[in-house]
Amino acid sequence: MIFVNRRNAFLGWMAWVVAKRVAKKKALAAVPGRGDHAGLNKSAIASIAASTAAAVGGAVWFWRKKSEQAPATSE
Repeated sequence: MIFVNRRNAFLGWMAWVVAKRVAKKKALAAVPGRGDHAGLNKSAIASIAASTAAAVGGAVWFWRKKSEQAPATSE
């Protein structure tokens, strides 16, 4: 049985194109327009700030642990 052929590749490509169009339309509909509620809301800003802080904190923790475990040079 051949699963990868031109017909299935074409159908998969078409499904991908349609899914991208649908996702783009949904994303554009979810973004608030002009007016009082334009832009990101407070919960989105807080979520972005929290994830950034967690990433920076994790990087610092990893860097400090890595520097503490460095092998001592013997002469």
